[in-house]
Amino acid sequence: MSFVDDLKNLDPNNPGLWPKAIQILLYLILFFALLFAGWKFDITKKRDELANLEKKEVERIDILKIRQRKAANLNALKEQMKEMEISFGDMVRQLPNQTEVAGLLVDISQTGLGAGLEFKLFEPKGEIPKEFYAVLPISISVVGDYHQFGEFISGLAQLPRIVTTHEISIKSKKVDAATGIPLLEMKTVAKTYRALEENEEGESEE
Repeated sequence: MSFVDDLKNLDPNNPGLWPKAIQILLYLILFFALLFAGWKFDITKKRDELANLEKKEVERIDILKIRQRKAANLNALKEQMKEMEISFGDMVRQLPNQTEVAGLLVDISQTGLGAGLEFKLFEPKGEIPKEFYAVLPISISVVGDYHQFGEFISGLAQLPRIVTTHEISIKSKKVDAATGIPLLEMKTVAKTYRALEENEEGESEE
């Protein structure tokens, strides 16, 4: 009887009576099948672990890139802070102290007169204390033409101390009898700023 005939005559309900050669072959097939299944499972598991590791590596690289960008931005911010501190220091040095305010008021009025304006009002108001400086508003009313107004405002901007203009209004006034040029009246509030002394800073905070 051939091997093929032995396979055909096998009783599936009683494998114990199968020929030894067939039993050994079946055991080998089951062994290798289990071995392959275990290998396949292990490979799949390893692949999943590798995929997770690769994902974590990509995430860590992204985090590292973000941190590198932040570090680069931090250096840029530090440089900007230094520039701002220098600029702030320059602006503070432009604030007059208490003894220089009177001279600054003279400079403002001289700037207007030098532009050919006629002053109708030059009235310094009370100081408005802030955190480390005080605002000195000055109500101004002058008569002249547009060219003179422009020269006056430009002259204020070129003063060595900080002077700003606010609430500017211009209206028709009269005609210059000598030149026939229409004159205008400009009203504005010029603001200059005074650096507070150390004892004054404490008072302003209270």
